[in-house]
Amino acid sequence: MTTDINGTALAVFIFFFALVTVMGFVASRWRKPETLAHIDEWGLGGRNFGTWITWFLVGGDFYTAYTVIAVPALVYTVGAYGFFALPYTIVVYPFVFMVMPVLWKRAKDFGYVTAADVVHGQYGSRGLELAVAATGVIATMPYIALQLVGMTAVLKALGLHGELPLAIAFIVLALYTYSAGLRAPALIAFVKDIMIYIVVIAAVALIPSKLGGYANVFASADAAFQAKGSGSLLLGGNQYVAYATLAFGSALAAFMYPHTLTGIFASNSGKTIRKNAIMLPAYTLLLGLLALLGYMGHAANLKLDSANDVVPTLFKTLFSGWFSGFAFAAIAIGALVPAAVMSIGAANLFTRNFWKAYVDPKVSDAGEAKVAKITSLVVKVGALLVILFLPTQFALDLQLLGGIWILQTLPALVFGLYTGWFRAPGLLAGWFVGFCGGTFLVWDAGWKPLHLISLGGEPFTVYTGLLALAANIGVAVVINALLPARSAVRA
Repeated sequence: MTTDINGTALAVFIFFFALVTVMGFVASRWRKPETLAHIDEWGLGGRNFGTWITWFLVGGDFYTAYTVIAVPALVYTVGAYGFFALPYTIVVYPFVFMVMPVLWKRAKDFGYVTAADVVHGQYGSRGLELAVAATGVIATMPYIALQLVGMTAVLKALGLHGELPLAIAFIVLALYTYSAGLRAPALIAFVKDIMIYIVVIAAVALIPSKLGGYANVFASADAAFQAKGSGSLLLGGNQYVAYATLAFGSALAAFMYPHTLTGIFASNSGKTIRKNAIMLPAYTLLLGLLALLGYMGHAANLKLDSANDVVPTLFKTLFSGWFSGFAFAAIAIGALVPAAVMSIGAANLFTRNFWKAYVDPKVSDAGEAKVAKITSLVVKVGALLVILFLPTQFALDLQLLGGIWILQTLPALVFGLYTGWFRAPGLLAGWFVGFCGGTFLVWDAGWKPLHLISLGGEPFTVYTGLLALAANIGVAVVINALLPARSAVRA
């Protein structure tokens, strides 16, 4: 890939990046509350986001810059298997429709800010609360770092190398997030999502015409897979179970993350959440179109240093400088929105479920908001250090583990919304088995999230997260059945 800087592309990129920076700082005056010195206002936007704001915000932090980069890269590398992201983003929305309004109501009624707040209110267990909070923070850190991977790919395509451009971008992000809280990414998400839609629609409409049509795109991809002896346009017979379980497990994990739950808790009603569950599949269509860019990379005969470069290189090669700059800005801004929400979600967890629980139980509302603001800065700096000083593969491995880890919080968070039968000791033991067992299985498989199982017949591959979740639930049920009966503790 050439390292020459295209002046037009860079100018367009800087213009839109500056635009969202201004919007980020202006956001502190958007729907301005009496004070931002309250975690409900800073960290949840006053719990007052309606249908459209929630749609852009949840879509913005669910479909991230790394998604825009990584999904086409996976399709470019392995073919059909990379499309697992499509069924999982379809399966997840019935789950959101049924479960999230119930969770939102519980949080609204009792003033809960985080998933760990809900768990503590349900079971009265500081240990289980801490396990859920720690899992959320640990799983979020590499996710933020991977937004930097997406931004790095864009900066590389612009010809901007080294650590300084990336550091500047995230320092700016940190400052306006500190100032405006959740209102900043909510406002920026409008611009980001509109830009991404324009970029993707233009790409799928125009790129094939430059490459001889879709028939040639698929034929070129098929020839490339056959030439290297791996990957295919269709799933192999031994991939069906792996594909299905990976999609299903990823769907269950998706709305356990602090950043997606932050968008849910910030909504103004359960009805708003249900409307979004109906509308958000529009992003799945967008994701499917994005994934096709992986096949187009083969048809364009791109020479890549990394599969992560496929989308930026396509735009740089096939479009004019101004549109390339626009596309790169859309992807970079697509890193800022989720990274901001992720850092806010992690900060809320630390503030409510560690600082307030163990360090300063009598902290004031203003003090709580201040701790959350400072923590959000620390989280961003930590993610930046991971990318700057550790191999990218380290963040990738941690992110694979992150999905398996966060899935282990589902029983403690969701089961208590519908039944009081489960109790803290069983759920905590289940979490421990699922968390540690899932980590071991991933390590044992060479840091791959899939595990080979043989039940006497032909062996098949299953998503490790589901195996860990099954063990988690099984342990929780057995221990709970052995415990003497007593009423559940509720806040």
